[in-house]
Amino acid sequence: MPEQLSVKKIAGEVFYQIADAIESGKFGRNIKIGLTTLGCEVGVENWVKAAEEISDRMDEFEVVLIGPRQQTHLLQFEASTEEEMHRKMETMLDYGMLDACITTHYTYPIGVASVGKMMAPGKGRDFYLATTSGTAALNRSSAMVMNALYGIIVAKTMGIESPRVGILNVDGARQTEKALHQLAANGYPIEFANSVRPESGCIMRGNDVIAGTPDVLVQDSLTGNITMKMCATFMTGGSSESVGAGYGPGIGENYERLAMVISRASGYSVVQNAVLYAVQLAKGKLNQVAKKEFDLAHRAGLQRLIQSLNNDRNGRGTRNSEEVVSPLGEPVTSGISGVDIMDIEQAVKLIWKNGIYAESGMGCTGPILMVNHRNLEKTLVLLRQTGFLVQEEIECV
Repeated sequence: MPEQLSVKKIAGEVFYQIADAIESGKFGRNIKIGLTTLGCEVGVENWVKAAEEISDRMDEFEVVLIGPRQQTHLLQFEASTEEEMHRKMETMLDYGMLDACITTHYTYPIGVASVGKMMAPGKGRDFYLATTSGTAALNRSSAMVMNALYGIIVAKTMGIESPRVGILNVDGARQTEKALHQLAANGYPIEFANSVRPESGCIMRGNDVIAGTPDVLVQDSLTGNITMKMCATFMTGGSSESVGAGYGPGIGENYERLAMVISRASGYSVVQNAVLYAVQLAKGKLNQVAKKEFDLAHRAGLQRLIQSLNNDRNGRGTRNSEEVVSPLGEPVTSGISGVDIMDIEQAVKLIWKNGIYAESGMGCTGPILMVNHRNLEKTLVLLRQTGFLVQEEIECV
């Protein structure tokens, strides 16, 4: 009940501010892009100036700030904590008050992963990293197949009719290639890129990252996160991100929030690029494109293909078939890291069996468990007693 009151209070506050903004004429343009400001590590005034400049320069959209009050003419919604900031962001997205929102340190549910936009260091062309945060599936190969689909969805939304797909040469690349060719043979249209190394086919080498060979570069999320950070911080010696448009929107079947992630160390140009990325995705109707592509993929046997990949894992079927009922849901405000992606489902069920509500997600350094802060210490003890080497999640850049 207190949680319901809290949500209603935030929603009421947001609606009140929206009404006031409409009356004052500050909320007039069609496309509205949110930008949260808590956690910025390069000087929040840089983000505000970047947002002001890009918003003033373009007539088709406006940037709305969420966070501590700033000296700016942009419309603002105040929030003093990260939890309050994300709650307001989600409320505004869910009620259509924002078309998209750009934020930091945001945890997506399992099944959702983000597609980053990067400029190739060698040739200056844009390409999409699928994916850069979150996790599409617990099975690595299944996740990479879904990542390919997520990347295609974003590329098509951005106006590329037949995006060329390449798979980074990481563990599981060949199995992913085989699965994608099977999906294509079943009727889902996939155009494969060709590596600059003639013997590699659609399996991309490091050369291809520098050259930006494919339109969509498929990899697991953690590798994608590293690839993004290396390309984005190369010109600054690793201190801040100055290239690209951030880690992108979370994509997942039936996931409708256009919630986009940037690093806390994102520089001026990255913030502006992320805003333009968000505007293009909103104009391109990302959710409609996603629905169409998921429908096409399912008609081509996507579900059977994923199930086959899951059953092939280590020669066994999916583990942890035991049915465990989830306790009553509550806000999950604290993260726990140190659980391998293959064991995350087992850990969630273990916590549930002990009467504690938990959710799984993917942080910027790997999979995490989310629990209410009141249950954090109890959950850490429980997991450690069971053999998990866990610790409280540390906020990362």
